[in-house]
Amino acid sequence: MPQCEMCGADQASLTTTKVEGAELELCSSCTDFGTEVRDESTGSGGSKYSTSSSSGKSSGSSGGSSGSSGSSGGSTRPRDMFDDMDEIATDYDDRIRNARESRGLSQEELADQLNEKASLIRKLERGDTLPTDDIQRKLEGALDITLVEGESVDDADWDSGDAGTMTLGDVVKRKD
Repeated sequence: MPQCEMCGADQASLTTTKVEGAELELCSSCTDFGTEVRDESTGSGGSKYSTSSSSGKSSGSSGGSSGSSGSSGGSTRPRDMFDDMDEIATDYDDRIRNARESRGLSQEELADQLNEKASLIRKLERGDTLPTDDIQRKLEGALDITLVEGESVDDADWDSGDAGTMTLGDVVKRKD
């Protein structure tokens, strides 16, 4: 007779349940600790994850200009939400501090000017916290600086034309 993998009770039938990322065979009293895993075999026959052929359809319809380049083959990567986001520069803390000091402002004065707390300015200048989009716009406007970084890895690196030949090792830069 099978045993529950959580409490060890002997049960005639166990239910596959996901508990904190692990799939366990549990008795009816222990299934409340997770979510029941259901078979997806009654669906369309595919998995819940999209395949490369179906993701090409969805990115072409929403991408605008990427739809016209989709006929060239599978060399372009699909667009995602991170393509439209600006990347905060790694030295944003130094940029803020240097710009503030060059204007002769104290952290408290800058905070008053931005209508923010001085503790936030201290955390930003120490690099303890990243600025939100709102704070970033305020700082860039008040100090006449940019906190975003230019593209460190060109999209051209990803569009090599040789689909499948580039590996993660081709892109990663080591910090030794």
